Amino acid sequence: MNNLNVICRKFSHSASLNAIKKVTVVGGGLMGSGIAQVAAQAGQNVTIVDLNSDILEKAQKSIQNNLGRVARKLYKDDPSKMEEFVKEANNRIKVSTKIEDGVDADLIVEAIVELLEPKQKLFNRLDELAPQHTILASNTSSISINEIGSGIKRKDRFGGLHFFNPVPVMRLLEVIKSDEMSQETYNTMMEWGKSVGKTCITCKDTPGFVVNRLLGPYSAEAFRMFERGDASKEDIDIGMKLGAGYPMGPLELADYTGLDTNKFVLEVLYQKTKNPVFKPIPLLNKMVEEGKLGIKTGEGIYKYKK
Repeated sequence: MNNLNVICRKFSHSASLNAIKKVTVVGGGLMGSGIAQVAAQAGQNVTIVDLNSDILEKAQKSIQNNLGRVARKLYKDDPSKMEEFVKEANNRIKVSTKIEDGVDADLIVEAIVELLEPKQKLFNRLDELAPQHTILASNTSSISINEIGSGIKRKDRFGGLHFFNPVPVMRLLEVIKSDEMSQETYNTMMEWGKSVGKTCITCKDTPGFVVNRLLGPYSAEAFRMFERGDASKEDIDIGMKLGAGYPMGPLELADYTGLDTNKFVLEVLYQKTKNPVFKPIPLLNKMVEEGKLGIKTGEGIYKYKK
């Protein structure tokens, strides 16, 4: 049996045991649509909420295309099963521009703009509207979970679920413990992560969590090497791929995740830790100001064909 069939069986088995059957994702961008996709693949009913109807339309098209690719890998010799897989997963996904349409859920995952104030306002609103049993979670990559949920009452049913981009492909999920999260909530989050095919690791609410806290210095030093002219971008990336066994070099990875995201994460880490390794990098700031954000804009450290 191949790995994809094993994964598919895991989806079905775990979802049947999991307390979370209905999921809402607030934010229909790249991360939000990916989270919605993996939940729908796992047999859960999903609502995507975004104020922008164009973003929702784009999310639906993206999910449709991604589900097609998954289906071809799972059922390459059976077109009827491919079609059934895509149709069933799509039928589990609804979209809305109204937050009220998404509050009746077992789990609500926030995947909006990476800024503290909008996240706080959203969670304060969700806390008022959602049923008492609903678990609230943020997909933030670096903002303090405790700060995000500081205004809500259900602090025992709140934490972080940090997915990685692209969500359907990346196998890791960081489950971030808020200070007042209950053991039951933690167990449910971990089980849900497994049900959508992820390997879950746990971290307390510390700046950058696990991955970004370690990735930040690595990425920052790569930018500084390139900025000083110590080595070419190609040699920096090849060096880490062939010398350290990394699948991508640090500058390639920065382009892939977005230079604006890299800049923001470093800013948060520097603000919270005062570690000089996270100090602002002039080259990175300049590129973000110029709109050279990486793959998503067609140019970052490297140039890409759109």
